[in-house]
Amino acid sequence: MKLLRYSYKDKIEKGILEKGVIKRVKGDFFTSFEITEEEVDPDSVKLLSPTMPTKIVAVGLNYVDHAKELKMEIPKNPIIFIKPASTVVGPEDPIIYPETSNQVDYEAELGIVIGGRAKNVQKDEAEDYILGYTVFNDVTARDLQRKDTQWTRAKSYDTFAPIGPVIETNINPLDLPISLKLNGVTKQNSSTKNMIFNCYELLEFISEIMPLEPGDVIATGTPPGVGPMNRGDTVEAKIEGIGVLKNYLI
Repeated sequence: MKLLRYSYKDKIEKGILEKGVIKRVKGDFFTSFEITEEEVDPDSVKLLSPTMPTKIVAVGLNYVDHAKELKMEIPKNPIIFIKPASTVVGPEDPIIYPETSNQVDYEAELGIVIGGRAKNVQKDEAEDYILGYTVFNDVTARDLQRKDTQWTRAKSYDTFAPIGPVIETNINPLDLPISLKLNGVTKQNSSTKNMIFNCYELLEFISEIMPLEPGDVIATGTPPGVGPMNRGDTVEAKIEGIGVLKNYLI
């Protein structure tokens, strides 16, 4: 199923996308919900981020081909950092270029959406704690990341975590084509099979450190081809089977 949140006639609603039509949902994706027969035209809604996480746990240097591109050693453990919930925006929303940065980069990523409270989860049971998967853009002020040597400021500006367009609940995350276009030109093109640590291994590693709450997101790292955006650009991150996450830089 493709789960989504949207604004319709000034109200925030939940639904599933099925055969080009949205069916309204009653209840909560993270507890229990009922799919109704009430239909909404997708052209009449504004899609929102499909989840509102309490936190985003993101992973750095998690693609073999990206590590080769950067001529860096393969990490022995996942490299993780936190993006605050205040960074989240949805599809078609603007990404705001900070006045304090001179280089803002795109990073297309697969996002894991947590379905139930996860603490000390083993990788062989990880699927039980995952609601589904979404597209994530880990927007980064690269010049500030280099200047600070740690990543909090560079990753935490408002609008630096576009998420969407949907949460896909029925998909195998281990071999998904992932790509990104900037102004219609392909800049990233890889597959999640090139991850160093797969989704289940990441959930095991992170949940040993901290509890993950329903709706939280693990951003699983980006493939090679990362680069800068400029004001006026359109960026489209795509994962096969999930969809395209489009945003505009202002």
